[in-house]
Amino acid sequence: MTARAPLVVVGDALLDEDVHGRVERLAPDAPVPVVSGARAVRRPGGAALAARLAARDGREVTLVTALGADPASRAVRELLAGSVRLVELPLSGTLPRKTRVLGADRPLLRLDEGDGRAGEATEEARSVVRAARGLLVADYGRGAADVLRAGLERAAARTPVVWDPHPRGGPPVPGTRLVTPSAAEAAGFARRLTDDPPHGSAPSGPGTLERAVRDAGLLLDAWGAAAVAVTLGERGALLTHGETPLFVPAAVSAHGDACGAGDRFAATAAGLLADEALPEEAVRAAVAAATRYVAEGGAASVVADGRPETASAPPGARELAERVRARGGTVAAAGGCFDLLHAGHVALLEAARRTGDCLIVCLNSDASVRRRKGPGRPLVEAADRMRVLNALECVDAVAVFDEDTPERLLGELRPHIWAKGGDYARSALPETRLVESWGGQVLLLPYLDGRSTTTLAERAARPPAPAPEGTP
Repeated sequence: MTARAPLVVVGDALLDEDVHGRVERLAPDAPVPVVSGARAVRRPGGAALAARLAARDGREVTLVTALGADPASRAVRELLAGSVRLVELPLSGTLPRKTRVLGADRPLLRLDEGDGRAGEATEEARSVVRAARGLLVADYGRGAADVLRAGLERAAARTPVVWDPHPRGGPPVPGTRLVTPSAAEAAGFARRLTDDPPHGSAPSGPGTLERAVRDAGLLLDAWGAAAVAVTLGERGALLTHGETPLFVPAAVSAHGDACGAGDRFAATAAGLLADEALPEEAVRAAVAAATRYVAEGGAASVVADGRPETASAPPGARELAERVRARGGTVAAAGGCFDLLHAGHVALLEAARRTGDCLIVCLNSDASVRRRKGPGRPLVEAADRMRVLNALECVDAVAVFDEDTPERLLGELRPHIWAKGGDYARSALPETRLVESWGGQVLLLPYLDGRSTTTLAERAARPPAPAPEGTP
């Protein structure tokens, strides 16, 4: 079996948050439900969710999206770290955050915050689009696809592009291999293109096959796309790319939270088209994947590391710290670059883990390492460093920070123990005062002599010694 092709996702990242609780009564001052025992769960949303789901399929994924310095942007970076490579566009405003309040797992209301839009495209983003072997445009109407439109149009002439459109976004570029609107979205796009009253207000509604066939045919011609797949919820999808449309039914009927099912559909189709599958094959697999996603719990199946939530799935760093603290345990944290992991690093982390009931590693991002160590570093990018650290038995969670020092992240985790390696003076560490402000303790642990990333890099760069004379 050949390796899966890498995928580039271009689009608008969001932060999604679900607040779950019990609803047992109405408020005395208004006829509204009272949600008690609330707990919040965060996950990447929008294009970030599509990228996470594509990475969950075992392929290399790069996400080109706009992020800023606001808390929601930082949260998305943390949620994607270790599985998705980020190429960031500038963000004006704050990243959109969508919060659903659910009682008995049923949505009661949604709160939308954040007005951020993508700024101008960077050269790095243009380069990634040019080199892509497969592209998914997850357009959520926040400008990322717009600022890269010229490059996407050129890319569509040579590589498969899947476009998941949004009512507030622009049309797909001509030559797009597959466009994936929902039935309601397809009906809305079609109404913009025609003044025909019977078509624009069909009594059968946007969910019927008859309406989907008409809309898909109209959009196929108007957009200049190779194919349009209209998703029909639990029924499946309708693929149109010639004279005869193909209805692809779902093998089973999955009922539940469908939030993110469209992203699951588009990510699967984009990956398979990048692998040179036929459109029919890609859509069949996408229907099956979206159905399975809903059956597994939909949005609830996506946790911090992007895998289905099971008893063995590692929790996010914040959730882990809260859980350990709630049961009276000790939260330990250690920080560093951990570039080219070596025995000294492992000894430090093992010692730090013995000081508490869990160990959270605060990891410098690639940009943070470059600022500290110079332009030649890191030797290993953050996603790979995070993966190696997570494989260590002594590490319970890893969180990435972009700043030069981890105070912001420590303020969120509030560990009881902050372990550092080396011969620092406690007073010389900028985070000492912060950790001690909530009663935490800064613990200095010795490094193993002679072990360092710099030493390893220098040794690897040296030419090999010549073999002794007479050696065969």
